Amino acid sequence: MRGVVLGLSVLLGLALAAPLSGAEDPEGKTLFRKTCGTCHSSEKGAAGRQGPNLFGVVGRAAGTKEGFAYSEAFLKGRAGIVWDRTTLDRWLEDPQAVISGAIMLYKQKDPAVRARVIAYLDTLH
Repeated sequence: MRGVVLGLSVLLGLALAAPLSGAEDPEGKTLFRKTCGTCHSSEKGAAGRQGPNLFGVVGRAAGTKEGFAYSEAFLKGRAGIVWDRTTLDRWLEDPQAVISGAIMLYKQKDPAVRARVIAYLDTLH
């Protein structure tokens, strides 16, 4: 019996320690709406706002969302950038360090918040 309890405890600990995907983590969607939703939409087919719609952003080349008018600085600095989890993490931490002169002024210093927002974005396909 003690072995069974120990085994279940280990499994529960592993389950709790595993990173959540955006689909399993409603907090990621809530954090997106709270921190990004003023300027960005994330629903398929929704119009952009001050920033482009981020539906399908993971895997997309920077500055290629059809119908969005990117700034000149963004278009000049986007060469070779594809939005993956690593690049999005750097972008959310300090957009100016990724693309100098980009209009996005928001910075998220908390890596846990960035991770949850990015996990949510990664579910939008």
